[in-house]
Amino acid sequence: MQWQTHEVVNQVPELTDYNIFTQDSALMHAVSYFGADWHIVQLKESGALLGRTETLTLGELANRHLPELQTHNRIGQRIDRVVFHPSWHQLLQLLLQQGLHASPWSNPKAGAHVARASCYFLQSQIESGSLCPTTMTFASIPVLQTEPALFELLRDKLFSTEHDANDVPISQKKSILVGMGMTEKQGGSDVRTNSTSARPISKEGRGEAYLLTGHKWFFSAPMCDAHLVLAKTDKGLSCFFVPRWRFDGSKNSIHIQRLKDKLGNKSNSSSEVEFHDAFGVMVGVEGRGIPTIIEMANLTRLDCVIGSAALMRQALCQAIHYARYRNAFGKQLIDQPLMRNVLSDLALESEAATYLMLKLAHALDQPNDPLQRAWKRILTPAAKFWICKRALEFTGECMEVWGGNGYVETGPMARLYREAPVNSIWEGSGNVMCLDVLRAIEKDPEGMQLLINQMNCSTSPAVKQMASDLETDINATSEQKEMNARRFTQKLVLAAQSLLMHELAPAEIADAFSRSRADSHGGRVYGTLNGAVGSELQGKILSRAFALE
Repeated sequence: MQWQTHEVVNQVPELTDYNIFTQDSALMHAVSYFGADWHIVQLKESGALLGRTETLTLGELANRHLPELQTHNRIGQRIDRVVFHPSWHQLLQLLLQQGLHASPWSNPKAGAHVARASCYFLQSQIESGSLCPTTMTFASIPVLQTEPALFELLRDKLFSTEHDANDVPISQKKSILVGMGMTEKQGGSDVRTNSTSARPISKEGRGEAYLLTGHKWFFSAPMCDAHLVLAKTDKGLSCFFVPRWRFDGSKNSIHIQRLKDKLGNKSNSSSEVEFHDAFGVMVGVEGRGIPTIIEMANLTRLDCVIGSAALMRQALCQAIHYARYRNAFGKQLIDQPLMRNVLSDLALESEAATYLMLKLAHALDQPNDPLQRAWKRILTPAAKFWICKRALEFTGECMEVWGGNGYVETGPMARLYREAPVNSIWEGSGNVMCLDVLRAIEKDPEGMQLLINQMNCSTSPAVKQMASDLETDINATSEQKEMNARRFTQKLVLAAQSLLMHELAPAEIADAFSRSRADSHGGRVYGTLNGAVGSELQGKILSRAFALE
């Protein structure tokens, strides 16, 4: 017999069966503003699909049933295969179906990168691990296009929107995914210390076949059909296309040693591998492997920014949803003055992150504009530093809105929090990003001046003051610049976000963001908006952040 000891009340229903796109007014406005209004209908359809209970469940399943490594088959043959739960492949089908792996390359048009970034932003709110092979494939395509003969073999399979999970040679596949293998045990981000070697089978140089011997300490998504790998030749580090299966149909000698036991990003397999005369084709100029991968890095880093902004957005929606339903101390949480301050501050942060990530995608759509090139080259690493780091604190704060209910794996907040650190680490950690900002400014001082000039044209006194501070910092000595690189990068991103808020958001909301971020007494923790952002304005911010249907 079951005895009823209590009635279950004041518990919050799941946030499900809602349209992720139409409830994000800032995103909807920015998509049109940055020239991708032709994509609105598909975004509405995607938003509805991704918000369904069935789709949300795929993300949960893929992170509950983790990838498993099978090094050998039953009779002892080496297979080096990773087996996934069916939900993983269903998520990849959703990603390919929307063209997130290739659409700006397969169908280039005005606003193509903005359209793709918007879709990626929506998908990132559902599940993060499946985005890793998607991003790497997306970033690899421009590099592979520089090798016409190789790309001709791969084009249709790279551009296909049908996921093919079969572990067979590329010639037998409907579609392919491409991963990356850059870092080694001894160097990490310092790839110049790599020891993996490559020797030519016959002829030397780009487009020719080589055999690779060595290892990779982080080999992302090992079930990709090929990886772009750095290895040394007599002329230095070079880039190679290393397929999972050789072109003759035999298994390539890439041995998976083990899968990483990671803090987050659990659905995605990251591995350690060894190359035993693995077959590869040189991509790009011999000895110029690092410049080759730098172009990929601009794209992968932007996806880190988009992914972190999406984690922030989803955490914010979960926090607001919880606060609207949960009662404490005689009121709904969302009506408690201090909680409204916290949620409003979080909403401002999320909106600014959304605008910046779409602005950077917009810059990719205009490669010949000097100002947009500056946004791409200088602001992309800056945004990766700031937004990816802010996502950590942001998701933690949103978890705290849920209290103890947020600290358990049966709800969504724990997974969002565990996902947050990876984007700050992958593709260059914080110090690497800040130093890259300085290098970018040194290479393109005219571009930096164009950015400052744009800020000086703002109608906001706060933005103009930020621009003036940046000009002062630029004139510091080299030693001072490097020592203060994080401080400078933070100021640069806040100035850029403030500029965009004043371009895109209602004036009073933009002013609340720029003033609060310039306030020396605010910003250390969320919920420190001063009295100028009163209850009425906070109500507008929260209604704008997550509209009730």
